Amino acid sequence: MAQRSDPGRAHATPSLFEGQAPRPLADRLRPDSLADVVGQDHLLGPDGPLSHMVAARALSSMILWGPPGTGKTTIARLLAQATDLHFETISAIQSGVADLRRVFDAARQLRAAGTGTLLFCDEIHRFNRAQQDAFLPVVEDGTITLVGATTENPSFELNGALLSRCRVFVLHRLDDAALARLVERAEADAGRALPLLPEARSGLLALAGGDGRYLLNMVEQIYALGGTEPLDMAAMGRVLQRRMPVHDKAGDGHYDLLSCFHKSLRGSDVQAALYYAARMMVAGEAPETVFRRLVCAASEDVGMADPQAMIQVIMAWDAYERVGWPEAKLFMAQAISYVATAPKSNAAYLGFAGALAAAEETSHLTPPLHILNAPTRLMKQLGYHHGYRYDHDEPDAFSGQEFFPDGLTGPNRPEFYQPSERGFEREVRKRLDYWNGLRAKRRGE
Repeated sequence: MAQRSDPGRAHATPSLFEGQAPRPLADRLRPDSLADVVGQDHLLGPDGPLSHMVAARALSSMILWGPPGTGKTTIARLLAQATDLHFETISAIQSGVADLRRVFDAARQLRAAGTGTLLFCDEIHRFNRAQQDAFLPVVEDGTITLVGATTENPSFELNGALLSRCRVFVLHRLDDAALARLVERAEADAGRALPLLPEARSGLLALAGGDGRYLLNMVEQIYALGGTEPLDMAAMGRVLQRRMPVHDKAGDGHYDLLSCFHKSLRGSDVQAALYYAARMMVAGEAPETVFRRLVCAASEDVGMADPQAMIQVIMAWDAYERVGWPEAKLFMAQAISYVATAPKSNAAYLGFAGALAAAEETSHLTPPLHILNAPTRLMKQLGYHHGYRYDHDEPDAFSGQEFFPDGLTGPNRPEFYQPSERGFEREVRKRLDYWNGLRAKRRGE
């Protein structure tokens, strides 16, 4: 059902006894102004689009898309307050078209009296197509300013007609700095420091996973214990009834899990690779860290045995950047599974390592003149480019000419890259053998 509040106010006027009822910490610490909202500076900072709208007192209808606990409801309330709009809230989980019509009728009456209405629709993606279509005329004619909140990708969950009438703003999962500010506010509210040792305090931020509301709920549980003795990680886990992830993003735990993850990929153990990736996610590791390691493994350990591995990982990473967490776990799982189950070869890696070592020792050798360009007459007279054969002019597009400098030819000619018999490299090996045979034949070897 729709819930109403007074125009321009973040909360309804309390009843006689409401002040005596306990309020959750997350509710007590709701910001009183947009400047107090943490973690969304890209929207609310001096150059943020929402700040510009408020300054111009001209809100457009919008969709706030982001993970739970990032401030969607709070921002909607404060936008109404800052622009003197009547604030209405409705939940797509509990409401239907009849509820929407009642809200729209009330908004028309307020509009006739000179007051605009900001309607906050929580979980708007849960409305079906017909329910979403009901917003179109009142958004179109300005009866309401719609602020819809969703944790799902609007491109997939909302009608195109509704999306075309709204701006979409992406809210970020709260980083450690923003979460730390919330803890400081909780400590100011309680009048005492949170009884946690430094490592437990860091673990608490990691456990929150970027969800400010969840963090404050955990802080409230810790304060409710009533103790003053600082808790370590294990003790905090018992208080919260959660096993604390043993992982420090800035310490050995970070590198240990990354090492386990990479070695599992290299060892073609997809089950272990998925497990260690999940360990890192549960511990609050950034998804980018996992994707970076996947890219390295796709090149170092899979390499030319399956060149698609690199493409698959880059595409999955790109999809993550476009869609965001939590949907990104789908792309991450696919990329991990592909790299772990792909045939393995480090031949390209070893080949380049050998080439680097040879280059260090032979950088004084002059390349053969026939593959050097001759942009001047003097260079032509000196024999630059003389005798070069354009490979595409050959019947089989292969000239068989020598490209190494003297000193690295004949029996000394190196073979840095030696493909394996695994995966795609089996075909590459056939190609190299074919070209080597043609090269020897045309040189009369």
